[in-house]
Amino acid sequence: MTLHSLSLSSLFHPPNPNPSKTSKIGTSINSSASPSPHMENTQPKKRVAVCGGGVIGVCTAYFLAKKGAAVTLIEKSSVACAASGKAGGFLALDWCDDEAISSLARTSFNLHRSLSDELNGPENYGYRPLTTLSLIVTESQTTSTSTKAASSSSVLPSWVDGPIKSPRTIGSPETTAQVHPKLFTTTLLNKAVNDYGVEVVIGKVERVGVEVEGGRVDSVVLEGGRVIESDSVVLALGPWSGKFEMLSSIFRVYGLKAHSIVVEPKEGASITPHALFLSYFPAGGGKALDPEVYPRPTGEVYVCGMSSEQEVPDNPEEISGDPDSIEVLKRVARTVSSHLAEGEAQVKSEQACFLPCTDDSIPVIGEIPGARGCYVATGHSCWGILNGPATGAALAELVIDGRASILDLSRFSPTRFGLVLPDLFDVENYRHYQVQED
Repeated sequence: MTLHSLSLSSLFHPPNPNPSKTSKIGTSINSSASPSPHMENTQPKKRVAVCGGGVIGVCTAYFLAKKGAAVTLIEKSSVACAASGKAGGFLALDWCDDEAISSLARTSFNLHRSLSDELNGPENYGYRPLTTLSLIVTESQTTSTSTKAASSSSVLPSWVDGPIKSPRTIGSPETTAQVHPKLFTTTLLNKAVNDYGVEVVIGKVERVGVEVEGGRVDSVVLEGGRVIESDSVVLALGPWSGKFEMLSSIFRVYGLKAHSIVVEPKEGASITPHALFLSYFPAGGGKALDPEVYPRPTGEVYVCGMSSEQEVPDNPEEISGDPDSIEVLKRVARTVSSHLAEGEAQVKSEQACFLPCTDDSIPVIGEIPGARGCYVATGHSCWGILNGPATGAALAELVIDGRASILDLSRFSPTRFGLVLPDLFDVENYRHYQVQED
């Protein structure tokens, strides 16, 4: 199966070599875009600047524009260049039912289905239902009798032929699915640009302007001095939220560095749509690891794991995998399946990304206390791809209508931290909140 990119190459520009100047991306798309007839009216459109070109920012921009806002999406590097391009893209309906994000996850899982119908997800970004299995894997040089018995289990697909124990089904095609995260993000943005007039700008957000009288945001200032006047601002900065003083003065967001590889087996057609969640015991002993394996419709197989809290670098393009962690993932791949071993599969990508996490493990979604018209959406951890659509749809309602009806956002509000934005900077008639210097 071949996934179509919908002429999205113009959205993947390298970082601007002169950061003092900003530029639009997707200019070939913008030049052909015209407002949809149903969006034309005599009322001026609400101007919204969405800062961050990952899945959360793109989903928010899409739903805002669909509701009639004039949206500018600002990304400092390239769209989906970080976790939104390097994640696994796994979706689950009910895996968060015992957590605070249960309603968010269920709403978003169903929105993914609707978006797939709208955007031809199976063809354009690899949307498909999955069977999901839990396995115990013990790294070994030999294959035991018990391994052969487990490998013959009716639960296991034939390509999973390693030293497997206790296979069980933990997700069905009704409750688990997948997307290719980068193609999902860029396909949605392409739709937003072409159909709803979203403008995409490459530039680093330097600060947000807040009027002293009324305490309402009125602009976003980019590095180099460009001012984007806005009625509302959405900060969807992922793990870089912790470097933005407007946010870090209220709550902490830290980065969890996660590693992954993408391998392409020679016999890709034999790899069935079964996602694998492993309890993996290394041959040398020690604590069990919890890697994950996701086959994709392209015939590629994504393997991830080996996560740890680390300092988030300023430039997402500078993120690379730690060699030892990458080597462990290669061992996992060849241990789980002979189809994924060296000689039988080619390693196409060795990569890492940072997942945005909060201290209470709950995303932060809502209006920032002390800055009217300024909203935040961050801290989605490993569920960012899953929860992007519902986050974006709910925020769009909050910004345009004053309340979210698709989802109760009160549990996610930044007011839960009990802090109000302090007066950090006084510059004539504005308070400016800016990115912290490293």
